Amino acid sequence: MSYTAEPIARLTQALSTLPGIGPKSAQRIAYHLLRAGEAEVHELATAILELKDKLTICSVCFNVADRNPCSICSDRSRDSSVVCVVERSSDIPPIERTGHFHGYYHVLNGVLSPGRGIGPDDINVQVLVPRLRDGVVKEVILATNPTVEGEATAMYVRQVVTPLDIKVTRLARGLPYGSDLEYADDITLSQAIDSRQGF
Repeated sequence: MSYTAEPIARLTQALSTLPGIGPKSAQRIAYHLLRAGEAEVHELATAILELKDKLTICSVCFNVADRNPCSICSDRSRDSSVVCVVERSSDIPPIERTGHFHGYYHVLNGVLSPGRGIGPDDINVQVLVPRLRDGVVKEVILATNPTVEGEATAMYVRQVVTPLDIKVTRLARGLPYGSDLEYADDITLSQAIDSRQGF
């Protein structure tokens, strides 16, 4: 028998389905919202509803946006000669935060995963090709994750782009800044050696 009021139990269950939030964290959040002011709770609820109601997919890069084309694709000050290919829209903010990339993006909205039945037609690879045919783009940066699926997807995109005579590059892999060699795993250390640069 549960002694938790049904609305709290329901919210706790809903919150615990979110990534990175376990049952205890979900319950703490639920009780926090119970103690919060009505305006704060309404603001959160409105923000969640607007997440679905007021967002669209950019018809150029397939990023999640509040307008079409998105603010990045609409920014004519960006470098139109470079397109960075990412797996998901959530991969764009970390790249933007670096302040080192000023080109445009292309969001695949997934990765190749034959085991899960996800093939080339299920991600936005073929729609990338028309963006590259006008001769403006000189480089495609592959920024997929360093996973088996991410690597397979990067290799597939490279195969699609190579015939267009466009330079294809891959984000360097290796040791994070401030880390110790003794704690690096074999794969990371191997990638750091393979991605070494002149000094």
